[in-house]
Amino acid sequence: MKVWVDSERCQGHTLCAMIAPDSFQLSDIDGSSSAVNEVVPADQEDQVREAAHSCPEQAIMITDET
Repeated sequence: MKVWVDSERCQGHTLCAMIAPDSFQLSDIDGSSSAVNEVVPADQEDQVREAAHSCPEQAIMITDET
């Protein structure tokens, strides 16, 4: 599974980092999010999916490819 954050959509709500703190990091400048790693470790996949579904801007993109 791969994940990335659309920087044009992200408004810095920080929900993703609260739900999946090992998978998302927040910018000190504007609070926007980015993925820690493009490839999500298997033990973090459920949290990343939950973060994507919880994003108010739908800025988190997931693919099932590795």
